[in-house]
Amino acid sequence: MSTGNNPKKYPVLPNEAERLAALNSYHILDTAEEEDFDDLTVLAAAICHTPIALVSLVDKDRQWFKSHTGLATRETPREHSFCAHAIASPGHAMIVPDATKDDRFADNPLVTGELGITFYAGVPLVNDEGFALGSLCVIDRHSHELSESQLDALTIIAKQVIDKLELRRKVSQLQQANHQLQISNAKLHENESQLRTLVDEAPVAISILKGREMVIESANMQILKIWGKDISVIGKPLHMALPELAGQPFLQLLDQVFTEGKPYYGYEEKVTIEHNGKLIDGFFNFVYKPLADEQGNTLSVMVVATDVTEQVDARKAVAEMNQRLNIALDAGELGITEVDLSTGNMSATEEYKKHFGRSKDDNFTYPDLFDMILPQYRDKVKELAAAAQKDHTIYQAEYQVKWPDGSVHWISAHGRERYDDDGVANRMVGVTQDITGRKEFDQRKDDFLGIISHELKTPITSLKANLQLLDKLKTDLHKPIVPKLIDASARSMEKINVLVDDLLNMNSFNEGQLQLNKKRFTISEMLDICCSHVRVAGKHDLLVQGDKLLQVYADENRIDQVIVNLVNNAVKYAPESKEIYMTVSTEGDFAKIAVKDNGPGIPADQLPRLFDRYWRADHGSSTYTGMGLGLYICAEIIKKHGGKIGAESELGKGSTFWFTIPLN
Repeated sequence: MSTGNNPKKYPVLPNEAERLAALNSYHILDTAEEEDFDDLTVLAAAICHTPIALVSLVDKDRQWFKSHTGLATRETPREHSFCAHAIASPGHAMIVPDATKDDRFADNPLVTGELGITFYAGVPLVNDEGFALGSLCVIDRHSHELSESQLDALTIIAKQVIDKLELRRKVSQLQQANHQLQISNAKLHENESQLRTLVDEAPVAISILKGREMVIESANMQILKIWGKDISVIGKPLHMALPELAGQPFLQLLDQVFTEGKPYYGYEEKVTIEHNGKLIDGFFNFVYKPLADEQGNTLSVMVVATDVTEQVDARKAVAEMNQRLNIALDAGELGITEVDLSTGNMSATEEYKKHFGRSKDDNFTYPDLFDMILPQYRDKVKELAAAAQKDHTIYQAEYQVKWPDGSVHWISAHGRERYDDDGVANRMVGVTQDITGRKEFDQRKDDFLGIISHELKTPITSLKANLQLLDKLKTDLHKPIVPKLIDASARSMEKINVLVDDLLNMNSFNEGQLQLNKKRFTISEMLDICCSHVRVAGKHDLLVQGDKLLQVYADENRIDQVIVNLVNNAVKYAPESKEIYMTVSTEGDFAKIAVKDNGPGIPADQLPRLFDRYWRADHGSSTYTGMGLGLYICAEIIKKHGGKIGAESELGKGSTFWFTIPLN
């Protein structure tokens, strides 16, 4: 790599001579392009979303590209090479987010020149002896970042490159051995002995299958281990030694190789083998290589295999982990983001942007996020983030944001900084959830508890005072005040009973336990005997009108409960209305029952909310007992019957509450 005309030295490797010898042992430098390697660079570029991906091999004075997706040239000087730096640390990937800001590469011709490299990520290609031959790298002309899953995928693909190089070297070695066998045909027996020795001592799984019957002529310990067999299988046709291969494609492929005389390469093929009476699935890279005589007639097929089950399982585990993560995120409606703290740019999921009222295609930055946070929360969020960054911990915050449409929402956020090699925070990963619904529920719960406290306190206080007075008068119960105290206590108990009934009914609705005991009854008869407490008081006349013979099939007690509630409301909110009318009529297949008073009426803007849970109408300076549950419970009872409920009112002219239920 150079800086202008003054080249900077790339890192000097202590084992450079041995590394170059290992590289040359593959006999791959300056060979033709191969589809197998090109497929891997195309895959790497697609996964990492970069225009360029390379299989780069670092030679003595150059880097040479076995595969060069997105790049025309096949080599560059080693002094310009990013990969010459990558192989200096073979234990991990080298990532250069922005080469223009990196002292090692800022003046590199590959950065400043026509190629314009900005982003580089390279995974060293380390062979089994520990030598870094080069790297699998992805390149972009713009600043770029890789997610952990992308980096994992790049590492897996790098292992695939090494596997192909190793397989190529081993096949090449075997081809050379086979060539020697063919040249030394006059010494057939000696060559056969050499071949057997080569097979037995080879570091990979090898077997030689003779003739169209695929008789196992030789098999080294590595392949016997893969098969789960011992040397007793030698001399048997493969289909008899491994009967579990029936129904799998391998016997047919071997016959095809024997017939056509062309090798077959298998990559990560699934094979089911019996081990100790149990069928086990494994994944293998393998070659079926035909062995021919001088006339080109196939005599045997050599099998060379490498077990890559762990590699495949690891990749599947990563994919499954990502799938489970996505399922968890979807189920929890969680949004994910990663922030570049130096630029404020964010990479965010669609759900994350949704939490802030943004669409998936909106450009949404970290400063944009803080602009949306309501002012009273901004400093606190910054303090929590700074403390977490200092202590290397996770920060948690709840705050309100204002969406572009003006609506306000609650956000629960968790975040953690990511650090560079120097321990400086350069990124932040965050998770958010829209908790507006939960906050609204908490508020309703607090309101509900406040209402309960207020509503129960009044009658209980009154009852307690009356009982204290009665206790003082218990030796003189003939005083005129005693009956009044008893009546007042009874009224307080009635109020408490109403409140408790409302709560119990509401709990049944919430738990889905409301049961209907239906029977046929005459509506007018039920109306004539209901609301006895109002009739006894004598302050109101309950007048039943309409169809006196109309019958319905319903839960009479529940319908009675609805009528009592509507009449109680009329008595409570229209105390000066002497007459309260209860009218029975039909509407198609439904019975309609209405309760009408001549009271002050209800404002039109309050009518739509009358049947909401915990909502109570505003009656000016007047105060009334109740928790806003009575009409809600009525609505649930009618809904359970399959009917409808509603109210009509005009200020100064009274109110009419009505409901319908099916006749049958």
